[in-house]
Amino acid sequence: MYQIIKKQKLNDSVTRMTIDAPAIAHKAEPGQFIILRVHEDGERIPLTIADFNREAGTVTIIYQIVGKTTSLLDQQNEGDSILDFVGPLGVPTHLDGYRRAVVIGGGLGSAIAYPQAKKLHQLGAQVDMVAGFRNKDLIILEEEMEAVSDNLYITTDDGSNGCRGFVTDVLEQLLEKDASYDLVVAIGPLIMMKMVSQLTLPYAIKTIVSMNPVMVDGTGMCGGCRVTVGGKTKFACVDGPDFDGHQVDFDEAMRRQQIYKSDEKAAYEQHICRLTGKEHRHG
Repeated sequence: MYQIIKKQKLNDSVTRMTIDAPAIAHKAEPGQFIILRVHEDGERIPLTIADFNREAGTVTIIYQIVGKTTSLLDQQNEGDSILDFVGPLGVPTHLDGYRRAVVIGGGLGSAIAYPQAKKLHQLGAQVDMVAGFRNKDLIILEEEMEAVSDNLYITTDDGSNGCRGFVTDVLEQLLEKDASYDLVVAIGPLIMMKMVSQLTLPYAIKTIVSMNPVMVDGTGMCGGCRVTVGGKTKFACVDGPDFDGHQVDFDEAMRRQQIYKSDEKAAYEQHICRLTGKEHRHG
């Protein structure tokens, strides 16, 4: 059992949890993830390691309440325990040797981009960070991101924080001004990562994206997390989740992403109905 040390609401639908998991904290690196199961009858879900503290033996996860399991997880409080918490899984992001980088987070992807920026900052790289949200009420980790970047640019789709636009608008402006970056890291919705990769391609800037398809076992055996990279099949759980953005078949990944949407929605609605006691009929 893994005890919840701290729980904090970052906005109405996003929560940060700190978990007592010393063995995982000892080996965790940016880019890796864990797979958890809340209780014995629960499903396994992957969540990226948002931060870790080796001395305290803790691992931080940040999740959005979008389905049955994240809703169930959010019902747990400080002092409660999670049954399974397995990791670190996946290949750590290779960040050594870079001099100047742009780290981009889209929405909740900012929680995954943050540890990448933090590591680059610790390694002495100049870090420009761009984080995009739909509106100002959804902005998370602003202080944390500011602390690990030389320049932080926050955008909102509706301009409610004073900077209207998308992360790609800021990236385009940065590249037009000075394209001497040797690394771009983009984490967020597939369409955003695709657009970022298209922007950096003419400049030949190494671009890393984080692929987070459906995962079941985290060992590459189920094949649910397969992605096509450079014309070859890769498995995000063991070959990634980081891949060369210029080689990823984003169109295929977006098609696969839609396959389970209806099932996820039905499972979540059924879970909510059991909580409220209200009957819900589909169709």
